[in-house]
Amino acid sequence: QVQLVESGGGLVQPGGSLRLSCAASVSIFSINAMGWYRQAPGKLREFIAEISSGGSTAYGDPVKGRFNIFRDIAKNTVHLQMDRLKPEDTAVYYCHALRPSRDYWGQGTQVTVSS
Repeated sequence: QVQLVESGGGLVQPGGSLRLSCAASVSIFSINAMGWYRQAPGKLREFIAEISSGGSTAYGDPVKGRFNIFRDIAKNTVHLQMDRLKPEDTAVYYCHALRPSRDYWGQGTQVTVSS
């Protein structure tokens, strides 16, 4: 079992920054990949970013060049640095962890970009 605890959501003005964090209850080296998805009202869940156990990263097209995913290995934590935020980034952001047998989801954290 893997438990994921998210933090860092909130309200920010357009052009601002936020950092999301996701702490795993196990070593991140035992997880194939960790990352983030988001879901806005009335829309499907959307891939945002992920980082593999080897450190490779991938990003969804809407956030390339604005978001950065990185990890703190000692704390089994993955961070999502979100810069130049736009109103269309408003959504519930979910941490995701992938293992060979199954995947796991955090409880979600709200990000609202509004003036």
